[in-house]
Amino acid sequence: MTTTSNTITLPEVPFGHVEPIWVHFDDLDMMGIVHNAKYALLLERALTPFWAERGFAYENGQLTIPDMFHAVVELSVSFRAPIRGTGPILAHFWFERFGTTSAEYRFRLLSADGGTLHAEGRRAIVRLDPATLRPTPWTEDAIAVGKELLRPESVSL
Repeated sequence: MTTTSNTITLPEVPFGHVEPIWVHFDDLDMMGIVHNAKYALLLERALTPFWAERGFAYENGQLTIPDMFHAVVELSVSFRAPIRGTGPILAHFWFERFGTTSAEYRFRLLSADGGTLHAEGRRAIVRLDPATLRPTPWTEDAIAVGKELLRPESVSL
């Protein structure tokens, strides 16, 4: 286990990245559990700081790197155990596949101690040319970061 500066202990993972995120009150439904539609938002809250720390961001109305112009083409979530209440959770994510113009994330949302799997799923994205809205290749910068997230074929959960 690795400890972060905000006292959340991050589990060691054989591939990908683990990002601590916070569940907010407005993520909850009337039963006090995270609403199903909020799981995509929780994943976004994990992906954004990961990429921003590597120079991929949206600042002052501009993309810092053209690879930020991409679209989600598929999202699926399998719910395993409800997230009850507000507080920290963990997002473990990686690239299952990283192609010329697209990529496929896999992810797991875990309890703050890493012991409970709340949800898992996949998110496919495609990089787009802003002028044509057609798929276009990733830049070398994105490829370098993508390799950090790519799951080796010989390693599984």
